[in-house]
Amino acid sequence: MGFIKNFKDELSVIRERDPAIKSPLEVLLYPSFWAIIKYRRAHKLYLKGHYFLARWISQRTARKTGIEIHPGAKIGKGLFIDHGHGVVIGETAEIGDNVTMYQGVTLGGTGKEKGKRHPTIGDNVMIAAGAKILGSFTIGDNSKIGAGSVVLEAVPPNSTVVGVPGRIVKMKNEKIPRTDLDQILPDPVKADLNQLMRENRAMREEIRKIKEKLNENI
Repeated sequence: MGFIKNFKDELSVIRERDPAIKSPLEVLLYPSFWAIIKYRRAHKLYLKGHYFLARWISQRTARKTGIEIHPGAKIGKGLFIDHGHGVVIGETAEIGDNVTMYQGVTLGGTGKEKGKRHPTIGDNVMIAAGAKILGSFTIGDNSKIGAGSVVLEAVPPNSTVVGVPGRIVKMKNEKIPRTDLDQILPDPVKADLNQLMRENRAMREEIRKIKEKLNENI
């Protein structure tokens, strides 16, 4: 019954968030399906103190799927890992409900902490391809982390973060990433350049007007 329930749950998640799926059996071909199914089993063993067996399952699954989830991580319901190759989730990471992440995401530590070393991810968070979240802090509910970002500090709820190091470029975004999975996020460098260009044009126009007035007075 556990496998059937997990199968139905994962099928529902994948169908909701991946338009490429056409039939229920396709879920069996998804690396993320097997990674999460095996994680649930390994996590139960880990909680019972069967650490070697739990790690054996997780490492075997990592070799087969390219997704490495430590059995000690705490993961809520509705996690969807799209493609998934290169995803790493550390031992003390905590992930809320309905989180979506793409290939190459790392929930890691900095090597400096002891105890809680990995990030806590809130509900309805979307983490785009290649993002690295490193350290024991919280990413707030309904936030989006841009592709390739490196996040080293806490992020408030309803925020959008991009860049290296990651910085907040938008807050109070009421769209829920569970259904809003667009990885194209604001580009702060481009925005700054556009602002400089606008200011430059305004300054040149002002200089032109001053020159015209000077010429009139000559």
